[in-house]
Amino acid sequence: MSRLEKEIERLKSKPKDFTYEETKRILHKLEFNEYNKGKTSGSRVIFKNNKINKKIEIHKPHPNNILKAYQINEILKSLEEWRIL
Repeated sequence: MSRLEKEIERLKSKPKDFTYEETKRILHKLEFNEYNKGKTSGSRVIFKNNKINKKIEIHKPHPNNILKAYQINEILKSLEEWRIL
């Protein structure tokens, strides 16, 4: 099992300590690029895959680096719907 597969399995297990950095690493490997919406975007971040013209929008967690359960669910739902996972 590759590192990416292990990371995806961890994401699918919906751990309570899944970090933004782990999410970013997985999405980059799946060809999503990270974008800020500008100076007024606050913590909102967009991950966009130009090959399939799809995007995932989330709030960067703060003050800690841990994603909320709903964010993990939204990411998984999108990736499964687009048949990436």
